[in-house]
Amino acid sequence: MEEKELYRKLGYIKISPYRTNTLKSIGEDMKMPSEIAKDINIRTSQVSAALSDLKKQNLVICVNEEVRKGRLYRCTPEGLEILKYI
Repeated sequence: MEEKELYRKLGYIKISPYRTNTLKSIGEDMKMPSEIAKDINIRTSQVSAALSDLKKQNLVICVNEEVRKGRLYRCTPEGLEILKYI
């Protein structure tokens, strides 16, 4: 990732504790929103909003988008790179 883009995304993540903590919670794992919510002690709706923002920035992906319940999220290579700076 280009340095300027890295800093832009890093600022975008750090400005929101929900996005920061959601990304940290996922880390190298694959997690469901309910697991993330329990891990960082916030509501699932807040996790869902954070995941949506992170998906738009190409920092997380849903590995089983076709299912309605039990969706699993993991960090993209870009997301893992951002994690090094958080």
